[in-house]
Amino acid sequence: MGSVEGMRRRAEGSASILAIGTATPPNAVDQSSYPDYYFRVTNSDHKLDLKDKFRRMCEKSMIKKRHMYLTEDILKENPCMCAFMAPSLDARHDIVVTQVPKLGHQAASMAIKHWGQPKSRITHLVFCTTSGVDMPGADYQLTKLLSLRHSIKRLMLYQQGCFAGATVLRVAKDLAENNPGARVLVVCSEITALTFRGPSESHLDSLVGQALFGDGAAALIVGSDPDPGVEHPLFELVSAYQTILPDSDGAIDGHLREAGLTFHLLKDVPSLISKNIGKCLADAFDPLGISDWNSLFWVVHPGGPAILDKVEEKLGLSPEKMKASRHVLREYGNMSSACVLFILDEMRRRSAAGGQRTTGEGFDWGVLFGFGPGLTVETVVLRSVELFTLQLQLLNSPLSLDVEEMFKLTSGDGMVVKTIFKRAVRTYRHMMRGSKEHVEVVELGEGEAEHHRRVVTLFGSGTGPGRTVEIMVFRNVELSCEICS
Repeated sequence: MGSVEGMRRRAEGSASILAIGTATPPNAVDQSSYPDYYFRVTNSDHKLDLKDKFRRMCEKSMIKKRHMYLTEDILKENPCMCAFMAPSLDARHDIVVTQVPKLGHQAASMAIKHWGQPKSRITHLVFCTTSGVDMPGADYQLTKLLSLRHSIKRLMLYQQGCFAGATVLRVAKDLAENNPGARVLVVCSEITALTFRGPSESHLDSLVGQALFGDGAAALIVGSDPDPGVEHPLFELVSAYQTILPDSDGAIDGHLREAGLTFHLLKDVPSLISKNIGKCLADAFDPLGISDWNSLFWVVHPGGPAILDKVEEKLGLSPEKMKASRHVLREYGNMSSACVLFILDEMRRRSAAGGQRTTGEGFDWGVLFGFGPGLTVETVVLRSVELFTLQLQLLNSPLSLDVEEMFKLTSGDGMVVKTIFKRAVRTYRHMMRGSKEHVEVVELGEGEAEHHRRVVTLFGSGTGPGRTVEIMVFRNVELSCEICS
């Protein structure tokens, strides 16, 4: 017979992110032409001064493009969504209650694929969205879309706002560490169908949102005590904190009305955040004895360029600290809760592509910030993971490295495999520096449909056998022969 004590067991180690997946709607809008499009589809071309203001907002946003589920055809079918504050909640909800789970399904499928484990191992599901409310919720719909076990433990988080990308990490950490063997699927899915509306001169904060927000979904697998050789952590979730900033009442708020979800944003939000960011950092890192903020890697919710600029200036951060955050803002806009998870994905990819030592741009410790209604700040302390590196030796016989396992170690990331391949070539060239031997890259061709290989051969000066490194990676939808280019 089991015991109560046995049921109360906790995991031995800290929770880690084991896989990341992202997804966006196929419809992308160019920020430079968006003012013309926006004022045309909302029948507002006659508001010339307001259009000029909006154009300046878009130019200052530092956004290149955004993805949006709403197309011009959809808006033509729902003209009530194009007017300012027209009753339109039913039309908006009909869209989000179906499309939010579907977009989340795409991201979750990608995360599960990179994780490489059966879906039956998922014990918990945390689903977060600011886009709509329904019963049963998006968590239930996703459970059906993924064919997850009916006994999975679900948690639905609605109407949290932009800080919630960090909230789900805090919740997933608690679930994973307090339930041995737990594997938590985390999904943040956001669609702007609830907030899109026409312009108004009397509500410029609403217009700011129209210049910033985009659609996207991100998913993670979180768990403690990863199975060696089977699961490969990307980031460790060390600790998590939440705080309401003093004197910030009304700085950011949102209300669900007949006209959809309305937002109110004060101009001094960036200053409020930068004024209090130091204390948030001290509370999180004093226990670790860390006070050099440039020794961390940074994942910051890009609510807008002014927030990133103010935080960078206040803390004296070097410009490269915000590169991943600025990249996501530039390529996707503000996707609310999904943003910081996109940034984590960008950071680990950027780190691998740059040959960095760790998933955190070569740094061991990092911080993730979420900002949103309240004004609420979520702080997550992260620890990066060392990237897989090749240890090569010169032998007197051909050296063959079959890296099917390397592909598994990299969670199916073609960019990482390509980086390791290039590193192998560089390493051999370095070791052969000053010798008569040289390196030649030979492509063998595809061969079997399921794999592609390349060979690096070192030709000697006529004495001894050539030395060969063979690298093989599996091909799938994402991995094509371009890996070897």
